[in-house]
Amino acid sequence: MGKTIPEIKQTLESYVGKRLTLKANGGRRKTIQRSGILEETYPAVFIVKLDQDSNAFERVSYSYTDVLTETVELTFSEDKQIAVSGQ
Repeated sequence: MGKTIPEIKQTLESYVGKRLTLKANGGRRKTIQRSGILEETYPAVFIVKLDQDSNAFERVSYSYTDVLTETVELTFSEDKQIAVSGQ
C-alpha cells in the first residue's frame, strides 16, 4: 500500500470502523496476532478496539511507523483480503 507515513495514514482513515486482523512483532521471535475493529486514527497513532472474548485488554495503539517498518501488519477482512504494509 503506502510507502510513506502520510499515505499509510490516509489509507487507514478510509478503513475506520472496519474489522481487521493484526500481526505484531512481540520481540524475541514472538508474533502476536489479534483481531478487532479499527476505531480511530490520530496524527501519530491509530487505535484498534480488540475483541473482548480473546484479549485481556480493550484497546491497543500503534504508530504509522510500525506499519511502515513492518513491525505491525494489518489485514482487513471484507469481501476480499486487503493487507496494509510499508512495502
